[in-house]
Amino acid sequence: MIYIETTRLQLRDWKESDLAPFRQLNADEQVMRYFPKTLSSEETNELYQSILSEFQAYGFGLYAVEVKETQEFIGFIGFRKVTFEADFTPCIEIGWRLKQEARGKGYASEGAAACLQYGFTHLGFQEIYSFTAVINTPSRNVMTKIGMDYVKRFHHPRVEKDSPLSEHVLFQIRRLPNEQMGV
Repeated sequence: MIYIETTRLQLRDWKESDLAPFRQLNADEQVMRYFPKTLSSEETNELYQSILSEFQAYGFGLYAVEVKETQEFIGFIGFRKVTFEADFTPCIEIGWRLKQEARGKGYASEGAAACLQYGFTHLGFQEIYSFTAVINTPSRNVMTKIGMDYVKRFHHPRVEKDSPLSEHVLFQIRRLPNEQMGV
């Protein structure tokens, strides 16, 4: 099922055929440079199952993203329920991870902006958060481009305190009063 369509992208259900390129994406050191480590095939399989479970439980999740013109899987954009202990959780997070070759083309901003709209109008979210390591300038730029507001810095509780990835920035966007639920 296609959930969201933009000019160039489709955000859709995952297919079994996405798993091999998803493993490659998560093993790519450039793609994962702002994460504590790359993921093994087994860890990617676990993440894949977790994503599918969230769709079953909540009706939303991290959508597989493909380029319309080529039908090529390039990563994910979507939502997750965040439950680690922090003063802003539990919350809904928007996130993205795209393969290296898809970066710098505006896909993350295009897909995430459409995803935010879908979250407010079809899923009924009142506020959506996003966060990343302070040093992750590309993702911070996407957050700004899609209209999210900087909230604060915090230390991610699941990242070692002495890691350069520990300090994170938190962004938020709230539903506007005129954004109605879709039918």
